[in-house]
Amino acid sequence: MDAPLLLIVDAANVVGSVPDGWWRDRRGAAERLRDRLVAVAEEGLADRPGPVEVVLVVEGAARDVESVPGVRVERAPGTGDDRIVELAREFADRYRLVVTADRELRHRVGELGAEVTGPRTVRQG
Repeated sequence: MDAPLLLIVDAANVVGSVPDGWWRDRRGAAERLRDRLVAVAEEGLADRPGPVEVVLVVEGAARDVESVPGVRVERAPGTGDDRIVELAREFADRYRLVVTADRELRHRVGELGAEVTGPRTVRQG
């Protein structure tokens, strides 16, 4: 496979997986996650060496988060889940790993052949 792993991250779900006060600053929490994902883009995951193409899907109050080198931010025009499904469908010819704990979303992208993993895969602190 020539193309790197496509890691699609459900920002709201990953940020919401740790009760650290993220709800007081949703945009800031999404930016901190984005910044941690830069290392994932470069180094990869435990079982998948880098580089990794990282797409962080944001919605709502986090919609103004900007892309940085290594992490492309996708602003969901509606729900983040729907945008993640669109990305999983759009890149069906690639190996896609979706990071979320949302059961319905896991099912939806799984039907499209994407693999799914939980937030702990990318939560570092």
